[in-house]
Amino acid sequence: MYMGGEMNSDCLVDTLNLAELLVKKNYFLSVAESCTGGLLSNLLTNCPGSSEWFKGGIIAYSNEIKRKLLNVEENILQRYGAVSKQCVLQMVEGLVRLFNTEVGISISGIAGPGGGSLLKPVGTVFQGFWIKEKVWVKKYFFTGSRIEIKEQSVKAALTELITNLL
Repeated sequence: MYMGGEMNSDCLVDTLNLAELLVKKNYFLSVAESCTGGLLSNLLTNCPGSSEWFKGGIIAYSNEIKRKLLNVEENILQRYGAVSKQCVLQMVEGLVRLFNTEVGISISGIAGPGGGSLLKPVGTVFQGFWIKEKVWVKKYFFTGSRIEIKEQSVKAALTELITNLL
């Protein structure tokens, strides 16, 4: 389970490292989560003093919320789907504008056990990143149970952000 064991201690260390980098640079972070369902936000706010660098997050699980709050265009959702490079790019762009942050992460994927396809199997996760106008997307294929895919996604997001803030 997520709240115990190695995953918890690894992510706690990553969160503390991320916090140090954000405070040092005087940056604020916001997150838009779909398949992780708030797991990343929960982890970030478990860190004491997180209000010094974390403004907040949105659990944009439905396409309606992606459109209404994050300004993801309907044609992007229709053409590419919610689990796509194009969607997470628009999610992270809408996010940092909404929260007025220097740093943002968006996550959308298929945690399973159902919902996958030949082109996008269970475990497919796209993550969008924004650091001071630098924007990029990572695509992952995780394996395991639903919670394991969510955990791997959170760990990957933390690692990617830390690497690019160094």
